[in-house]
This record gives sequence, C-alpha cells and structure tokens, in this order.
Amino acid sequence: MTRESSPRLAAREATLAYDSTIIAAGLDIGIPEGEFTVIVGPNACGKSTLLRALARLHRPSAGTVLLDGEDIHRLGTKQVARRVGLLPQSALAPDGMRVRDLVARGRSPHQGVIRQWSAADHEAVERAMRVTGVAPLADRPVDALSGGQRQRVWIALVLAQETETILLDEPTTFLDLAHQYELLELCRRLNRDEGRTIVAVLHDLNQAARYATHLVAMRDGRIRASGPPAEVVTGDAVAEIFGLPALVIPDPVTGTPLVIPHEPPRDAVHDGEPEIPTAPATAAAER
Repeated sequence: MTRESSPRLAAREATLAYDSTIIAAGLDIGIPEGEFTVIVGPNACGKSTLLRALARLHRPSAGTVLLDGEDIHRLGTKQVARRVGLLPQSALAPDGMRVRDLVARGRSPHQGVIRQWSAADHEAVERAMRVTGVAPLADRPVDALSGGQRQRVWIALVLAQETETILLDEPTTFLDLAHQYELLELCRRLNRDEGRTIVAVLHDLNQAARYATHLVAMRDGRIRASGPPAEVVTGDAVAEIFGLPALVIPDPVTGTPLVIPHEPPRDAVHDGEPEIPTAPATAAAER
C-alpha cells in the first residue's frame, strides 16, 4: 500500500458531538505522513474538535479514529502518547515551574514502575530545548516568560515525547505577528529537518498557505477540500468556505497563494448594524 492509502493517523466516517449537539459528521481524513498539514475554516466549523479526536481526547459518537490501523480508543494512553503529541490551546504550567521541569514532563509516556528517569530521558529533554531555542531559559520559571517563549517551551515538551506526529491547536493565538512567524518557522524546521508529521489548526489563511505542505479546509462540520495549498486556496474556494470574496495571487516572496479580500459593497458595511448618530443629533444631545 502507498503512504496515502494507509496513513498512520486517520478518521473514518467520524461523527463528533458534544452531548446531542453534532459538531461534525461523516469526517473521512487521512493525515499524510511526513507533511505539515494545516486545518483551516470559519469559527465553530469543527477544526479543534477534529484535532482533539485525532489526539484521542474526544471519542467519536460514530465512526473511528485509527492510529497505525487500530482504533485509537482501544490503545492505552501511554501507547498513544508515545506516538502522538498534542499542544492544546492555552496550555498552563503550574505556578513557579521551571522550563526544564516542564519539558521533562514530556518523558512521562516513556516511564513506568520499572523504567524511571534515565540518561536517554535527560538527552531527549536537553535536545528538545536546544531545537526550540529555549535551552538558555532552562532554569527560569515558565510564568516569567513572554508568550512566544512559553509557546516554544510547550513545543519543547511535545518534542521531548519523541513522537512521530505532533498536533498543535491554534499555536499562534495570543502571539504578536513576529512571534507567530517565529513559531511557524520552527514548525517548518521540525517538519523538514526532523521529519516530524505536523498537524496544526490555524486561523490565518495566508499563514496556512505559506507554511502548509497539505491543507484541509472545513466548513459546517465537513471537509470541503484538501490537498496542496495551491489547489485548495482559490478565489472560488475562499468565497465558498469563508464567505469572503477575494483575489488570490502568488505571494511575491514565497510564490504560495496570497488571499487579498475584495472591498465589501458600500451598502453591506452597516448591514444589520445600528446607525451612528449624525452630527445634528449629537449637537442636539449636547444642548
């Protein structure tokens, strides 16, 4: 079988729900091994729920999630954690915890009653900190770091797990623009240089098109398109999936798709919004 026909991580006809509320239905997706996959789509379309399902944190109400051909929910927690690492949204460290101690938590899936901390664990932690550039911060409290530094520390924790696949749920949220690109460049290096399979949920379509090697576009709980960014990010697709009329041109720096929204019709600017008081009304109120 080819890599595409038997992905290591996949959802097959999966329905994802919270109680009786269906978030996504009939999802059929395979994560390409060795690629940087980015999942995009409007708010509340099911992106993060899909990622949680792939990480075994959300059980489908129908269908299955497969890891190496097995139902992921039939595998033990540590079995999964040795193969798939997850950075959730808004991860928080205990107060006062040092960077090195937090990163060391990534080794817990490899430990047990008999196998305790080893030289291999130490090397994995030190290497993860070097790769992410946080080694100089090793003895600092995590809560004393900037947002960009903290995100790199959390990625170091995931790297210390030494998993083949890394899932990142909106990793650029709350970061300024420079730190967003710094983090995405790190993910690109992990994919290209380390051979890690990266799956990330992103909101910024231009960032997704620039960094992804494989793009998945969702809307209303369904996958509407998947493939290379140049095939997925088109003017028609942006209008259909995001409801945004846009021109798509090659990025002058990278050649990847660049989305330039059209100016909305003038009549649509205040559609459904309360009118701003005019000058005479304001003057009358002052009198």
